[in-house]
Amino acid sequence: MRAWLSRNLPLLIAISVLLMIAQLLRQVWPSASAFAAMRAFLHAWGWYFLALGLLLGALAWACRVHWQGKAPAWLYRVISMDILDRLTNKQQVEEAAARMDDEALVIDADSLAASLQAKVVGQNAVCQDLAQQVRRRMALLQRSKPIGVFLFAGPPGTGKTYLAKVLAAELSRKLLHFDMTQFAAGSHSATQLFGMTKGYVGSDSYGKLTGGLRDHPAAVVLLDEIEKAHPEVLKGFLTAWNDGFVTEASDGKHIPTTHAIFILTSNAATDALSQLQRDLASDPDGLRMASVSALREQGFAPEVLNRIDRLFVFAPLAGLDVARVCALEMEAMIRGYGLDVARGGVDPDIIVQLMQRYRRMGTAASSRDVVRALEESIADSLIKAKQLGYRTIELRMEDGKVKARAWAEPVAKPRP
Repeated sequence: MRAWLSRNLPLLIAISVLLMIAQLLRQVWPSASAFAAMRAFLHAWGWYFLALGLLLGALAWACRVHWQGKAPAWLYRVISMDILDRLTNKQQVEEAAARMDDEALVIDADSLAASLQAKVVGQNAVCQDLAQQVRRRMALLQRSKPIGVFLFAGPPGTGKTYLAKVLAAELSRKLLHFDMTQFAAGSHSATQLFGMTKGYVGSDSYGKLTGGLRDHPAAVVLLDEIEKAHPEVLKGFLTAWNDGFVTEASDGKHIPTTHAIFILTSNAATDALSQLQRDLASDPDGLRMASVSALREQGFAPEVLNRIDRLFVFAPLAGLDVARVCALEMEAMIRGYGLDVARGGVDPDIIVQLMQRYRRMGTAASSRDVVRALEESIADSLIKAKQLGYRTIELRMEDGKVKARAWAEPVAKPRP
């Protein structure tokens, strides 16, 4: 509006002056002394008309040099103007911004699911369902609650926390990660998240959650092991999930949560959920209903379960999924030491050995156990390879131990 007024102010003033003159003529024209009255009026108000004329001329000059791009810098300090009006075609930029906002609201669920499945092993059904849920909820134009409150349940080490991190990265959103085992100590835990009441020590700064959402309203909020949180902490989240805001205790302000995604993880009822996953894998709705009942029987807070939009049950790793996790963790570890692994450069016996070790651990096994086994198996060999100046390596099983060897690129045979 300000930009429109700055562009059209001279025209508006000219129209106002014409209307004033027309009103004057309407009042004095019928009189016999109309000419004398007009002359007296102009004589009394002449200086004002002169000043108005000078002002109109100055504004006309300012508009002309602005449109020609030749206006001096001091002019914009005198006349307030949107920088987009001053430097570019604001209308075109506004239209482009509107298009980008519309595109951001509608995501490609298939593409998102494919990206998630490429990084999170063994949870294809969860990734597909999650992508669809996010797409539908982000497309809503009017929202009084968070985009989604999702619970990831299942055995430890199956990718629950990792999937939340990958989702935040794929959506280009800030990740606010809270380990809820650190917020199990009563009301003090709540103040860490929601701020300290005014008048107490620490009330001059926002809580970790409220401050994070204030700075990043569209964040992905990850609440790891939500069942470990103190009931007072859970009460603060109920408002965030049900009413679309969370209250900062230090100043009483309402921090919106309507653009955030909340992801809760839980290891509760692991054995029961694993059995339900096997029995009801082909019945997603039945699996979710039975899982909610299992979590409630394990003491999971009913008020939390009632506000969850979607429950995703993660399947235990098995078969080639274990091998894929081993390969991914192995590649990450090698790169962590500043090395690259050659294509096809890992002896399959190494991965088979890790799979066997994982299986011996039984239902208590997790991807973390794979990492620990890898560290014990290959870390020393990688350190030695780094000391020897290797850059690209291959791993081979020799005498029951993993050895890192420098990779020599095959030399192309000369053509006859």
